[in-house]
Amino acid sequence: MDWSSPLWYASYILVLIGLAGYGSHRLTIVFLYLKHARNHPKPMELFNEVPLVTVQLPVFNEMHVVDRLLAAVSAMDYPQDKLQIQLLDDSTDETVGICREGIAKLKARGFDAEHIHRTDRTGYKAGALENGTRFAKGEFLLILDADFVPNPDLLQKTIHYFTDEKIGMIQTRWGHLNRTFNVLTRIQAMFLDGHLELEQTARNRSGRFFTFNGTGGIWRKSCIADAGGWEHDTLTEDMDLSYRAQLNGWRFIFLNDVETPAELPVDMDGFKSQQHRWTKGSIQVCKKVLPAIWKADIPLFIKMEATAHLTSNFAYLLLIVLCFLIYPNQQWQPDFGKFTYYIINVPIFFFSSVSVIVFYLVSQKALRPGSWWREIPYLPLLLALGIGMSISNAKAVIEALFNHQSAFIRTPKYGIGQARRSDWKKSSYKAMKTLTPFVELLFGFFFLFIVLDAAMRGSWSSAILLMPFPVGFFYTSLSSLVRMLPSGSAVTEPEIANRKTP
Repeated sequence: MDWSSPLWYASYILVLIGLAGYGSHRLTIVFLYLKHARNHPKPMELFNEVPLVTVQLPVFNEMHVVDRLLAAVSAMDYPQDKLQIQLLDDSTDETVGICREGIAKLKARGFDAEHIHRTDRTGYKAGALENGTRFAKGEFLLILDADFVPNPDLLQKTIHYFTDEKIGMIQTRWGHLNRTFNVLTRIQAMFLDGHLELEQTARNRSGRFFTFNGTGGIWRKSCIADAGGWEHDTLTEDMDLSYRAQLNGWRFIFLNDVETPAELPVDMDGFKSQQHRWTKGSIQVCKKVLPAIWKADIPLFIKMEATAHLTSNFAYLLLIVLCFLIYPNQQWQPDFGKFTYYIINVPIFFFSSVSVIVFYLVSQKALRPGSWWREIPYLPLLLALGIGMSISNAKAVIEALFNHQSAFIRTPKYGIGQARRSDWKKSSYKAMKTLTPFVELLFGFFFLFIVLDAAMRGSWSSAILLMPFPVGFFYTSLSSLVRMLPSGSAVTEPEIANRKTP
């Protein structure tokens, strides 16, 4: 055994300890969720007369979903004279005409509706919201992305919480219109359910900071102004504004029992672009607001939770480092004895892997008490997809750390079950020009070799535990590479037009 063996092993253990730290945080979230599960928030009182609400609908080239969005908004159970609708349109394609026509129809029905079209996309979504807020008549702003379909009772179930003048924002839980569309959407739904049902609920009800999810929520306009308004120096303007507002003393409420359905990306490239934006934006916000959080006169437990939240995506960097350490560790691992080996590795495995399984099972049991067990077969795929996304998301973390600027890339929305075949051709989402899928493919072959090597040496436990690595990397790489082919498409044109989702 040469000097490098203990060095590699020490590095391996340190990386796993880092991942285990984030795993233990997941278990803390589960504990807080279960502890406060019955502490449902209630309005201080009810409005005698409901206030004027401005509904802000930021869109960009959303031809398939604009009509559906406007139909759902106009069907909400809220007095028409207390509703202002702003369609904040930054589109550069035929969506502009669809928006203009849709607003004209609403006006003909007596709605106070306005089509605000920008030809300059400065600030992207944050810029559109900032511009629209200048013309907002309501003190309360309901923000809905183009792929959301609000339930008719959304405002009636949320607006009365603002009778407490200290409440600055109400966030509802996202639902999933196309959860069972394919394997990818099913896994995405589990990812989001864990965040929305467990994390947001636990943070809010335990008195910790939590953040606006960018849509499906209502802001008090004076809260936005007091926090400094919408800023567009990060890709996650929602997270940025949320922390600034809460640092100014505003309180938020998360309503996990109020669902606002939305559409999930149906192809890998759309999912990657969304995750890249969220990951990069969170690190940008981390750099921007974390120092202010630690300087603020707030309890230590709030600072600790905010730190864990804002730095959680650094786990992708640790996962990439782990990828480079696994094989040398298998070959050079010093013999410290089986007892010492298990004492070190079993707790780390529990907190870094088992905690993930527990986290997502608890969220599914909470949301689907009668059928949660049906999601169990998807858990290995969830772990594999998380691993496969590590290269793309680690790239996003590095870009944020080195201040690499990039545009706000929208997540494609197709209006699943409603899109016309001719429209699918016109707006088919194109794969980003990147080498990431090829790197993922190389990682897939590398880990396939490691798994086969472990199996040939008789180390079946290692082979089984490492299997999610090649599966994940092959899945994310091949799903993107197929779409790079001239006729490549993760979802075919007829499927988009005709597939039904429960």
